[in-house]
Amino acid sequence: MTKIALIGNPNVGKTTLFNLLTGSNQYVGNWPGVTVEKKEGCHKEIRITDLPGIYALDTFSNEEKVSKDFLENGKPDLILNIVDASNLERNLYLTTQILQYGIPVVIALNMLDMADMKGLSIDPKMLEKELGIRVVPILATKGQGIDHLLDVLKDRRALPTPKLRHYEDEKTAYAEIGRILEMSSQVVKESSSWTAKIDKVVLNPFLAYPLFIGLIYLVFKLTFSWVGQPLADLLDGWVLPGIQGGASSLLAGTSEWFQALIVDGIIGGVGSILVFLPIIMTMFAGISILEDSGYMARAALIMDNLMRRIGLSGKAFIPLLMGFGCTVPAIMSARTLESEKDRKLTALLAPFVSCNARLPVFVLFSSVFFPKNPELVVLGLYFTGMVMVVLVGLLFKNTLFKKDEEPFIIELPEYKVPSFSLVAKSTLDKGKGFIKKASTVIFSLSVLVWFLSNFNFGGISAMGDSLLATIGRFLAPLFAPLGFGTWEAAVSLITGILAKEVVLSTMGVIYGAELTTILPTMFTQLTALSFLVFVLLYTPCVAVIATLKKEYGGKFALSSALFYFAAAWIVSFLVYQAGSLIL
Repeated sequence: MTKIALIGNPNVGKTTLFNLLTGSNQYVGNWPGVTVEKKEGCHKEIRITDLPGIYALDTFSNEEKVSKDFLENGKPDLILNIVDASNLERNLYLTTQILQYGIPVVIALNMLDMADMKGLSIDPKMLEKELGIRVVPILATKGQGIDHLLDVLKDRRALPTPKLRHYEDEKTAYAEIGRILEMSSQVVKESSSWTAKIDKVVLNPFLAYPLFIGLIYLVFKLTFSWVGQPLADLLDGWVLPGIQGGASSLLAGTSEWFQALIVDGIIGGVGSILVFLPIIMTMFAGISILEDSGYMARAALIMDNLMRRIGLSGKAFIPLLMGFGCTVPAIMSARTLESEKDRKLTALLAPFVSCNARLPVFVLFSSVFFPKNPELVVLGLYFTGMVMVVLVGLLFKNTLFKKDEEPFIIELPEYKVPSFSLVAKSTLDKGKGFIKKASTVIFSLSVLVWFLSNFNFGGISAMGDSLLATIGRFLAPLFAPLGFGTWEAAVSLITGILAKEVVLSTMGVIYGAELTTILPTMFTQLTALSFLVFVLLYTPCVAVIATLKKEYGGKFALSSALFYFAAAWIVSFLVYQAGSLIL
């Protein structure tokens, strides 16, 4: 098969073109050794590898390293270089760099409509003559020119010898590009682009932050009030119980322990995680719309100065903000960040932002132990999580990632109406990835937790005599310096790693009484506060750990889980010991 490397700057329509060329014949994974998404697809006898969007080949970021390595060692037969017609000078600089590999090049000239809006008239034939490279005009968002492009890709013998070449210095390259553009393009009218007019409002120093907060709030409302959460509630309240009921009927003639394993352990455990799917897909759909419209690049620019103080670029603010809803999509969305350092640091910080799964624990404990001001306690916990983001970010910025500081480079694209097909495909891909990858780990852990809570070495047992209770008694001394060194609290925290809401349900099963009545006999105000801080900061749920493993590997996930536990222990210890001295 003919091997083609698809390469171009970010935001030039590369993903849209790749989808048009390959249709459903795609494979998505990660490049070996790095968390950079690798896409491959086929069209008849053509195999296309979609290289990461980059501005140059200076081996600065992982994306550039991946692209350079593929061009050097992947042995593509042809390079398909997609360029933005409205910003040819910037895009053709990358073209001069890929010419150094001596591989035949075809240019897909995209976004001619954007160039027209800017008042630019481009002559593709003249541009092709001056470059000495075959230029095929396309409009990827409308599917125009794709058939002609495929014909050119199949007939490599007709490709001319490039006149443009690789230059040793950037100044010479841009001088030659400027000369070529003078011959092949001209300004024919005053720009009619709305981008500059919209940016006067969107990037206004006084309006930028309120607008940003408003748009993100709208995405959150869609996710957690209007669409995502209602669908998740429907799954949790109607669909999953129906599946469990049906399974119970089918298994009516089997042993009780086998029924409990299938219905409560597997269906209940995996189902409790899959209810996150509507939330994840709605969140990604909202973010994809903002990205495809061109706004998200502005949001990253707005937040860059603030995020830079803790060692991150402005783009990292979006995943952290998602963490208030659910940590899983927060970590998954970190893959959109350019540098490996930003991706890993953002993934490490995201679990400190309190997700909504912890909220039931916060609400119950604060209303029981702090009835006069429960909302202040909950607000204080959320604030504590953000303080931890800043402190840990500063710590890693000056230690683990001290020598990995990178500049923030972003090109602001033209605003456009989001493509429904592109948004839908991106959302579905992420949803399928969550189901296929994370759920495999959830499945095995759900079965494990069920066995631990229903069996001991003698067989089926009550909760108090189970292996889980034994483990709880073994771990209880670890929590004694924090003020809640009981096996019941330890077991609740262990099961809470499956899902944070399970902390309360486990306590309900263990205590066998109304929690509002029994909790004041088991905790004091101080120990309750220490417990809440620990729940806020300790190891996140298995869905998060599974996502960390999927994105960054098992070693990273394990070390992160231990780090969160240690951080929670230290902060809770300080809270309890300081409170004991004061009281």
